[in-house]
Amino acid sequence: MTTSRSYEYASGAVRRLSDVARKLIVKTTAGADAPERCAQAFTVAATAVAAGAEVSLWLTGESSWFALPGRAAEFELPHSAPLPDLLAAVLAGGTVTLCTQCAARRDITPDDVIAGVRIAGAAVFVEETLTDGAQALVY
Repeated sequence: MTTSRSYEYASGAVRRLSDVARKLIVKTTAGADAPERCAQAFTVAATAVAAGAEVSLWLTGESSWFALPGRAAEFELPHSAPLPDLLAAVLAGGTVTLCTQCAARRDITPDDVIAGVRIAGAAVFVEETLTDGAQALVY
């Protein structure tokens, strides 16, 4: 049972979510082609960072474009937080990774991406998701 935005009730004791040793991996395949799914992924990742969780956001498929400077600013969805703000929050407190194959298919190189975005492949994704206590969400 949740007692507030950053606390949970467990075993008769209230504790901060940031005290729970878990990593959240959020993988988004959606971009401007599916704006609600895309915004949900970024919102969940940024909210988890704000709650103190260790967060890894993976940009794959059409969301790959948001690894490039200025591309998040082009995204609009009514009643959603601005994507550049959500991305900045995750970059400030978590990890943002662009899929290697997705980058290659779009001719995106490490020199092209926003500072702080790394390019990595499936082996790194699998390693993160199989870590004890990790939770992966795919949008």
